[in-house]
Amino acid sequence: MLKSAVILFPGSNRDHDMVKALTQVSGLAPTVVWHQETDLPDVDIIALPGGFSYGDYLRSGAIAARSPVMAAVKAAADRGVTVFGVCNGFQILTEAGLLPGALMRNAGLKFVCREVKLSVANANTCFTRAYTPGQVLRCPVAHHDGNYFADAETLARIEGEGQVVFRYAEGTNPNGSVNDIAGIVNERGNVLGMMPHPENLIEALHGGLDGRGIFESMVGTVAA
Repeated sequence: MLKSAVILFPGSNRDHDMVKALTQVSGLAPTVVWHQETDLPDVDIIALPGGFSYGDYLRSGAIAARSPVMAAVKAAADRGVTVFGVCNGFQILTEAGLLPGALMRNAGLKFVCREVKLSVANANTCFTRAYTPGQVLRCPVAHHDGNYFADAETLARIEGEGQVVFRYAEGTNPNGSVNDIAGIVNERGNVLGMMPHPENLIEALHGGLDGRGIFESMVGTVAA
């Protein structure tokens, strides 16, 4: 049976949402791993949830990226394990060097909490196979530092290689991210970082199922 882990940092606050989403879709509750651990259990999926690790001091995700557990996360990613970072998790993945670019302060310099629309820019990844190219999804955001930026060379590379998997659609970009980028994968395609929170739109009680496809894609790919 598919196994997963959720990494818990000081200041994480979306870990319970991530645990519930993975439990619902995979049928097995993930192991919660404290950031001071240096080893990870044998798992198929590693999730870094949203929140405000270390109070977003220095830079969002910068301190958490240097937590002992991140060496094990990187080693797992290098082996091909699926790694999924949402919001603060995305920030941590960029700060740890597992994904290119950086997340800066929102262009409006204010915390943004609302629903946006996402366009599926690449439906041929282990995170997006449940969707169709160009499909538009509803998804909530809640962040202060979600403005994705990369230098021109990096941007050209990730755009050219299909590493952009989600874009803010229909004028809903909440933070000023370059090219409306909302989520990217690494070159190998097994690490995804995204600012919106798909774990908060996976059942009818949430008001929709638009985010469920990401979890179904991960679980389906690993189980295949």
